[in-house]
Amino acid sequence: MRFITESSLWRSTDYGTTYEKLNDKVGLKTILSYLYVCPTNKRKIMLLTDPEVESSLLISSDEGATYQKYRLNFYINSLLFHPKKEDWILAYSQDQKLFSSVEFGRRWLLLHEQVAPNRFYWSMMGSGREPDLVHLEAKTVDGHAQYITCKMQNCSEATHSKPFPGYIDHNSLIVQDDYVFINFHFSNLETRKFLMLLKDVFDDMHVISTDENQVFAAVQEWNQNDTYNLYISDTRGVYFTLALENVKSSQGLEGNVMIDLYEVAGIKGMFLANKKIDNQVKTFITYNKGRDWSLLQAPNTDLRGNPVHCLLPYCSLHLHLKVSENPYTSGNIASRDTAPSIIVASGNIGTELSDKDISMFVSSDAGNTWRQIFEEEHSVLYLDQGGVLVAMKHTSLPIRHLWLSFDEGRSWSKYSFTSLPLFVDGVLGEPGEETLIMTVFGHFSHRSEWQLVKVDYKSIFDRRCEEEDYRPWQLHSQGEACIMGAKRIYRKRKSEKKCMQGKYAGAMTSEPCVCTEADFDCDYGYERHSNGQCLPAFWYNPSSLSKDCSLGQSYLNSTGYRKVVSNNCTDGVRERYTAKPQQCPGKAPQGLRIITSDGKLTAEQGHNVTFLVQLEEVDFGDGIAVSYANLSSTEDGIKHIYQNVGIFRVTVMVENSLGSDNAVLYLHVTCPLEHVHLSLPFVTTKNKEVNATAVLWPSQVGTLTYVWWFGNNTEPLITLEGSITFTFSVEGMNTITVQVSAGNTILQDTKTIAVYEQFQSLRLSFSPNLDDYNPDIPEWRRDISRVVKRALVEATGISSKHILVAVLPGLPTSAELFILPYRDATGENKRTSADLEQISERLIQKLNQNLVHFELKPGVRILVHAAHLTTAPLVDLTPSHSGSAMLMLLSVVFVGLAVFVIYKFKRYDLP
Repeated sequence: MRFITESSLWRSTDYGTTYEKLNDKVGLKTILSYLYVCPTNKRKIMLLTDPEVESSLLISSDEGATYQKYRLNFYINSLLFHPKKEDWILAYSQDQKLFSSVEFGRRWLLLHEQVAPNRFYWSMMGSGREPDLVHLEAKTVDGHAQYITCKMQNCSEATHSKPFPGYIDHNSLIVQDDYVFINFHFSNLETRKFLMLLKDVFDDMHVISTDENQVFAAVQEWNQNDTYNLYISDTRGVYFTLALENVKSSQGLEGNVMIDLYEVAGIKGMFLANKKIDNQVKTFITYNKGRDWSLLQAPNTDLRGNPVHCLLPYCSLHLHLKVSENPYTSGNIASRDTAPSIIVASGNIGTELSDKDISMFVSSDAGNTWRQIFEEEHSVLYLDQGGVLVAMKHTSLPIRHLWLSFDEGRSWSKYSFTSLPLFVDGVLGEPGEETLIMTVFGHFSHRSEWQLVKVDYKSIFDRRCEEEDYRPWQLHSQGEACIMGAKRIYRKRKSEKKCMQGKYAGAMTSEPCVCTEADFDCDYGYERHSNGQCLPAFWYNPSSLSKDCSLGQSYLNSTGYRKVVSNNCTDGVRERYTAKPQQCPGKAPQGLRIITSDGKLTAEQGHNVTFLVQLEEVDFGDGIAVSYANLSSTEDGIKHIYQNVGIFRVTVMVENSLGSDNAVLYLHVTCPLEHVHLSLPFVTTKNKEVNATAVLWPSQVGTLTYVWWFGNNTEPLITLEGSITFTFSVEGMNTITVQVSAGNTILQDTKTIAVYEQFQSLRLSFSPNLDDYNPDIPEWRRDISRVVKRALVEATGISSKHILVAVLPGLPTSAELFILPYRDATGENKRTSADLEQISERLIQKLNQNLVHFELKPGVRILVHAAHLTTAPLVDLTPSHSGSAMLMLLSVVFVGLAVFVIYKFKRYDLP
């Protein structure tokens, strides 16, 4: 049940001192659901209406002062603004369609359907990049996922591209900075290694960072449940090495995975991570992008100045590292680019991370030392470039006070921000890091309206900071000044100075250090051992990757080390540890691959098949071969049309002076299966072999599988042939079903066959006028069979249990009358041969006396005659009608469809 029947829009132009109500500008009855601000032009604002009431956009170009309303023919689920072009937007609808606009939402163009949620991206900007290129993950007709790129105003089947030709795992596409990430299933271990180079297949992957041309990724491997391993790549994002194992993870409010890893703002290469060790979670810190990790040193004293007895590694400080998913509340940890040394977080002191006895801690020297600042959780807001810290208690009770610190959390002052206690829902800061204004919003009671409280701290300062108010501060790690190959010195405001910083004053100077072993990490394929040396991993086979010779005329001869990305050290051991370029040795080609553009091993007869290969010659297997010289992988590929169905061996061969290589693909070419007809006798003798044949239209459709079901058998018989021979050992009516599988199509037909030890049959003919109304289709023959049977029963008085009539295909019209030895359910009163003779004589007598007849339609009377009698038992019906008659049946089953509609108007006239 919905309770929202109205909404209000308010606007302030003086940082929340006064507000103007804008309901009359957007429509008094308009119910708003979401507000977007253009990231590249803050004057442009877009409002979405509630989709359950109407689907509209309200657009403003003057910071929300006025609005224009535009109707939509779809319901927006989310919007993605272009990072550079202020009027370019992508909109994702509730029915999984992606739309684009180049007019800030005033007009929309359908880009693609069946797009995966949150799997669409703008192309990153840069030299040679196309700003209107869109990356997206779309679902194919048969339910697979594909990676597609296309222009934002033209994404047709003919114009979009598939950078990865095969299928990808669902919801796996990620585009970030210069990198595109996908998951897909590999056919072998060596192929898998070229992308991720992990020792086991991973279940899940999250990209943490792609800064500075390097990928930092969290990967969940097959043996992990609530932990991930951290991997860091080379500058191309191809080769990965392990940075930290078993990092804790959890589920967010919306089911998303949250990794307990935090990148400290303002200091490149600095991360905090919660690692699980023997079922205990401990917090570790790194200053060099995961090359080295260490536990956090606990504070020396508690909040009251009492000594804290906590010695590494048995006791340390552990922090909660989750960032809030609510933009209006603080998370468990916070840092800012403009205050690079200050980190505020909640946590505890002890042997492991705990959810009990949580306190607040602050570091003003980038994590080297920590101080306890509160015994309960607080939200912390950075004001004045971090020169002022504002803390507000986490509580479900109403509050009146907050705390301010002007010396990086060393001391705190208590301030009242409201006269009446307020239930706080969130805090808004003035845009920009230099703000001194914050707005607290909440309610005085659970039934009251929202209240906004503006807090302005400008009056606290009487002047702006000057040069003499600052001091130098050098970044270090437990006294080591060279971090990431450089000494970095920042400007910090002196703690005793109470001046307003305004524009960021924390400028940094950097000086390179002499390279040591600590500036190098283990290269791909090497692992760090207890002695600190990088030695080859047990799974590493250097020859399998050809040391990058496929990418150029040389490769790097690794020493087991590689310099940490963004490390700025010079000289020292750099020459010794740096990989040396080597000329690639000549070798025969290898690793040739051929696939179809859609990743399938099937194709339809008469349709283009696109092959993607690196080759010099391809033989299509049907007598046609094409030669190519120096062909590399291309989106267009090589096209070929197969005129016949079958399985074709597609071969690719590449050769140089040192040898050759080839690749093979077995392609199943089929055509659609339209109809299946099961051909078998109407009646057969008990324990006698009977042949059943599945006849197809068209007759040649490619590779087929036949599944046969007999009577009540629960297990089918599977064959590759369309004919089968079988026997029945039980008398009575039996069913046979055949299912034919051709590609993604499965068709079936079911027939009934009577099985008896003995029976007799009689050929019937009809008065010639019946041929004038015979459309020669199965439905008509079945109806006439029932009519003839009823006429025989009425004329002779013989039970219908003894009679089976089958009208045969072809002209002139004829039928087969079977006289069956029916017995009752007890198995008694079974008819003997003499009984069958008596029944036959009675039937022939009535037929010869022209006493068997029926009315086809008013005024059209049809007589039934006896042709000849076959003595019992009838061993094989094939010579009489299963040969010529059944072949004729197959020829007219489909032709008869042309007159089926005409017949339908007549069949209801039958008695």
